[in-house]
Amino acid sequence: MPKTLRFNAFLMNCAGGHLAPGQWRHGPDAAASYLDAEHWTNLARLLEAACFDALFLGDVLGVYDVYGGSADAVLRSGAQTPMNDPFPLAAIMAGATRHLGFGITASSSYEAPYVLARRFTTLDHLSRGRIAWNVVTSYLDSGARSLGRDALMSHDQRYDLADECLDICYQLWERSWDDAAVVHGARDGLYADPAHIRPVRYRGRYLQSEGVYQCEPSPQRTPVLFQAGGSARGLAFAARHAECVFVGAPTLAGTRKATAQVREAIAAAGRDPRAVKVYAMFTVIVDADDAAAQARLARYQAQADTTGAAALLAGWTGVDLSRHALDDPLEYVDTIAGQSALAAFSKLDPTRRWTVRDAIDYVALGGRGPVIAGGPATVADALQAWADEADLDGFNLACAETPGTYADIARYLVPELQRRGAYPTRYAPGTLREKLGAASARIDAAHPAARIAADIDRLAD
Repeated sequence: MPKTLRFNAFLMNCAGGHLAPGQWRHGPDAAASYLDAEHWTNLARLLEAACFDALFLGDVLGVYDVYGGSADAVLRSGAQTPMNDPFPLAAIMAGATRHLGFGITASSSYEAPYVLARRFTTLDHLSRGRIAWNVVTSYLDSGARSLGRDALMSHDQRYDLADECLDICYQLWERSWDDAAVVHGARDGLYADPAHIRPVRYRGRYLQSEGVYQCEPSPQRTPVLFQAGGSARGLAFAARHAECVFVGAPTLAGTRKATAQVREAIAAAGRDPRAVKVYAMFTVIVDADDAAAQARLARYQAQADTTGAAALLAGWTGVDLSRHALDDPLEYVDTIAGQSALAAFSKLDPTRRWTVRDAIDYVALGGRGPVIAGGPATVADALQAWADEADLDGFNLACAETPGTYADIARYLVPELQRRGAYPTRYAPGTLREKLGAASARIDAAHPAARIAADIDRLAD
């Protein structure tokens, strides 16, 4: 029996394409239609018809200004700039669909947990339980300065703050309101019973919160929790909190190592590593046959904006690549930015040595994930092999052309995988958490969300 593969679409609410800088300049790419609500509702319907788990919306706060010390490169190329808030898109698309999930990237570093919790509860209500939170800690110094900070907090401190943020959110979502709190009794005039509603009290090193949560419980209460940290501290955070983890590495060996690290960290944290879904970042270019797909790939590569790609990679790693010769080796160094991007090229697979030029050319189409091009059978073979050999549950699929890449996947690849019994033909009932295989809409009782919420008066050290 073949493994059932799972797909997420991976996009941003931005102008120039998410991980394909420069493609917006060439028809029929429609990435520049990101300001049009119909662009997003049409995409959501397309993905739902193809049984994607979710549309995963990435986000960053700040602009990519590490390359050359300014934002000029991303502004000229449209590389993830300009970019809008992803939250409103979920509400728009939820109204146009019935099953598709929506993963929203939001930073724990700059907003009060109460505000974040309220936003996610609202979306979970409006979508009838189809919302996920991709928890990020933000890695751009420009974002910290734009939000009134003198500088970016250190890498590990941002995760320490994120732990406190999640602890507060868990109490708000899981314990402030009992299941019996909402009465909605028109006859006796009682909407909510105060006897079943408790204030949250939390005081930590970085954050504090006290008061009654103003939102009644949503279908999932706690949204499905996604995470993508690849550093030692990021893995510890994912092991404690994540229900789904994204990994990204350019080689099979690197992806296999990243997945193993995730599952080992989860087991070490006392959780079932098989209860956590692992998705790898990928770009799939599929057409009627191998020749047509390879021709399409060659066209995309010729159209790529490598300066925009260099600016993105510099922002991800915190290394100003404009100061390096293209043939210099890309070496790992600790920075306060995102450490997993640089590790993907220099630590996860030591058998491959990358130059600066190699890495820029690579991320110009699909970011740091692999690119597979071929006919339906070729691509299906490749994805099944990667899933088996790297112990993956599914793939976080970026696009080279918006929305054409996803239309081709729906037209060519999904039917081939369904014919093999390796892809769903319909959605499971229930919330996003249930569609992903959980027995309940509520987060598992063994998860810290449930354990922490049992003590609403907990005071952090």
